Amino acid sequence: MEITWLGHSCFRLRTGDLAIVTDPFPDSIGLRLGEPRALAVTVSHQHENHSYWRGIDGSPNILQSAGEYELSGIFVTGIMTPGGERDPQGKRNTAYLIEMENLRLCHLGDISHVLSTGQVEELMPVDILFLPVGGVCTLEIPQAIEVVQSLEPRVIIPMHYRLPGLKVELGGLDIFLRAMGLRDVQPQARLNVSTTSLPSETRVVVLEPQGVRAEV
Repeated sequence: MEITWLGHSCFRLRTGDLAIVTDPFPDSIGLRLGEPRALAVTVSHQHENHSYWRGIDGSPNILQSAGEYELSGIFVTGIMTPGGERDPQGKRNTAYLIEMENLRLCHLGDISHVLSTGQVEELMPVDILFLPVGGVCTLEIPQAIEVVQSLEPRVIIPMHYRLPGLKVELGGLDIFLRAMGLRDVQPQARLNVSTTSLPSETRVVVLEPQGVRAEV
């Protein structure tokens, strides 16, 4: 499987000729998504910075709520966080568990509270965790660390943090890395991963955003 970060909370997860895109964004965010082709798009919530599915090529299936989905052998489970139907609409967030190539990938979206015991049980085990680390409207760093400890992922890929050109005020990646006891983590363009290449202990992988700055 190939994992590419397009910026903010948007990733392309590709297996063979099939791809899932998470939380696509418009050019107005300060980055340009391009027009990636996808079988399906997951939307964690309805803010345009996480739901711009019109920018995705291929007439994708749009998944934007809790539930179970099966698409050409790819299984997706949406789990509402942190609470349920009584949450105000603006605070609802859906985390997605995506099962591809016998890997379990968890995209937490704009989660702003730690997971409940029940939510942890629904998501585990997690091989690869896409974790927001920029704070502000999402988890603060101590909460992000608590989520890592509860889910025990094999790989953590940080997302939703400050980037050059990004017009969203967020904290930097360095704060999270220091909290994890890491220094001098070298970003990479993409991650190619399989069940046999997963690390035995939790590893943080920093990806370079492949979306480019939008023209002003």
